[in-house]
Amino acid sequence: MKLPPAACLFDLDGLLLDTEPLHGRGWWEAAAHFGTQLSEVQLMQLKGRRRLDCAAQVDAWLAKPVGADALLAVQQPIVRALLPDAAPMPAAQELVTHCHNRGIPMALVTSSSRDAVEFKAAPHPWLEQIHERVYGDDPDLDAGKPDPAPFRLAAQRLGLHPKDCWALEDSQAGSQSALGAGCQVWLVSTTGSKHPNLNSNPCGINSLAVVLSLLS
Repeated sequence: MKLPPAACLFDLDGLLLDTEPLHGRGWWEAAAHFGTQLSEVQLMQLKGRRRLDCAAQVDAWLAKPVGADALLAVQQPIVRALLPDAAPMPAAQELVTHCHNRGIPMALVTSSSRDAVEFKAAPHPWLEQIHERVYGDDPDLDAGKPDPAPFRLAAQRLGLHPKDCWALEDSQAGSQSALGAGCQVWLVSTTGSKHPNLNSNPCGINSLAVVLSLLS
């Protein structure tokens, strides 16, 4: 494991900001509006994926599909009403600021569109410390997570090789994407460890505080 990393590549939703439950609520309510109850397992499958990919998947789960546009017309107002209240994830702000102060390059690698990121990030000026960004609707992006393309593009824009970068994720789709690109992956989850095996990839951790302690 390279210490310090050449760069840190951050996911946004569920990793830096606690937005995943809000997106999940939006998809659950949209599906319910059209007569289908989504399970927790199904909602987990949507984590880390682009909006249109999620809409297509939810539409396929509906008893009577209605199309992505009809789903988004219900889901988006619900989510946008909730997002301004999303809090930073534990140690997220501290880790980003530490990387900024230490001169460790950073990139945001998110499935969210540019306009969605601007909306979600508005209450969180500390996110402006991450200058390089790969959005879900990036014109240079061939495919979204779980495809490796987003993390490869982020490393390329930083002038680095993915194998020298740390990717920080909270979803299986994101972890698969970063692994496929060749990054060292930190996967944050409630089942992750406070004292992980640093030789594993992905390395399961319970908080971004674990990464912060390694870099401090």
